[in-house]
Amino acid sequence: MVQAREILALDSLHRAYREPLLRFFSRRLPDAAAAEDMVQQVFERLVQRGDIDGIENARGYVYRVAENVFADHMRRAAVRRSHAHDPFDESLHAGVDFSPEHVLAKRERLARVLEILQTLPERTRIIFVLRRIEGWKYQDIAKRYGISVSAVEKHVERAVEQIAAGMGDET
Repeated sequence: MVQAREILALDSLHRAYREPLLRFFSRRLPDAAAAEDMVQQVFERLVQRGDIDGIENARGYVYRVAENVFADHMRRAAVRRSHAHDPFDESLHAGVDFSPEHVLAKRERLARVLEILQTLPERTRIIFVLRRIEGWKYQDIAKRYGISVSAVEKHVERAVEQIAAGMGDET
């Protein structure tokens, strides 16, 4: 009989709090599937706790469990740095050669590009790095150096031409 009472209490909590919990997690997470999973975890923890029908302040308790589930999720995400991972996309990532020969060839190519960059005038090199590596906007670079956007574009263009010429038929 105790089991039936627990099941009824859990069902009642599920009907009352599933949608509000889903909204609670959806506001904090960009992924709807993760929000669903976290709602499930809340109810799993409630089942593990037992004595569900003995909870005096059900709303407060359910949301305390939800906050704990969310905190655990964030801790795991921080440890795994999952936000910094790109999902595997077969069309983008399949067929990439990670053989030692391929990696060595790419490293040598990168070293050659760095050598070419060192031969550029300092301002051109810095502007190229700010634009192409750091992702700065042309306007921001122009403002920093007190030059026109057109001048920034010409510096980047010169750097690209020098790299292409220095790489020969590898590009």
